[in-house]
Amino acid sequence: MMWKKTSFRVIFLLILVAGISALHYTTTTHHSHLHDVYRRLYYIPIILGGIWFGVRGGLGTSLFISIAYLPHVLMQWGHLPWTAPERYLEIMMYNVIGAVTGILMAKEHAQRLRAEAAALQLQESYDQLRQQADLILEIEEQLRQADRLTTLGELSAGLAHEIRNPLGSIRGTAEILQGAFSTENRYHEFTTILIKEVDRLNQVLENYLRYARPDVTEQQQFVLAPILDEVLQLTTVKARKNQVNVDVEIDVANPIAGDASQYKQAFLNLILNALQAMEAVGEGGSLSILATTDDNKAVVRFCDTGPGLSEEQRQKIFQPFYTTRSQGTGLGLAITERIVHNHGGTIQVESLPKQGCCFKLRLPLADLAPVEEIIHG
Repeated sequence: MMWKKTSFRVIFLLILVAGISALHYTTTTHHSHLHDVYRRLYYIPIILGGIWFGVRGGLGTSLFISIAYLPHVLMQWGHLPWTAPERYLEIMMYNVIGAVTGILMAKEHAQRLRAEAAALQLQESYDQLRQQADLILEIEEQLRQADRLTTLGELSAGLAHEIRNPLGSIRGTAEILQGAFSTENRYHEFTTILIKEVDRLNQVLENYLRYARPDVTEQQQFVLAPILDEVLQLTTVKARKNQVNVDVEIDVANPIAGDASQYKQAFLNLILNALQAMEAVGEGGSLSILATTDDNKAVVRFCDTGPGLSEEQRQKIFQPFYTTRSQGTGLGLAITERIVHNHGGTIQVESLPKQGCCFKLRLPLADLAPVEEIIHG
């Protein structure tokens, strides 16, 4: 494309010079006033040559015009010697104007290149400033989250103080009732469940505190299937009430590294979150739990057929105190994420509006150990 533009300009200059020269050669010397006009017309291609092609274009055009115009001066104006100096001076001016125009355009071109380089540098500086501004905004968000964590720590301390004493009383009462029934009596089983759930609630309080000030977990391990089975037993009634079909498929042979009680809380949060999401739709649904192994990791997926999440909700779903439910606390998924991360795992959410939601956990597997060392819950 560029060479076509250059060729067009060269041809245009040649035609212009040839046309002006033809006017000189075809006009008699008796019309000196016309020749004066024609001589000035030569400045047009000279200036255009300097503008388009710089010094080489200006000088090249002026030299070409000088060669084309000089025979006319010698042959047609030779019998008038008093007019020759003026025309020779004009030829010299052609070359001077061509050189000056070319030099000025070369300087303008260099200045334009410097301006473009400066603009590019300014754009790079702007991009860097924008990145720094984004980083500042990210740091501000982290500071806001740290402030929320501080508030959460204070809230957790208050909850622990206010709830632990009643839970201790409930557990003590349950133990007394348990002693009144034989192990074969079904009420003995009910009191056992009550005691276990009180212990779990105590663990929930610990998780609130641990979220704000995470502790280093001891090296433990557990088998996934029985832990998930215990969690599902706790949610069976709610799933049946909401007409949710739960499908479980576990293909993880090795134990998972971590605290079984904490993971139990994390799994319970995810299942309750799915059931509550589908309850909001009011049309039942299905929850599938699939566990496999990949690259020395246990991959556990909790996928529901609920309303799904928007992009904005997906970005905020793990933030403390963020919830899409009017009666939600916004802590369940935040605690779940912290539990998973504290154990060296990852959690991701995949969701689209009206297409359900899927939480994908990648949990580190434990080294093979004797069965008696494996924690079952």
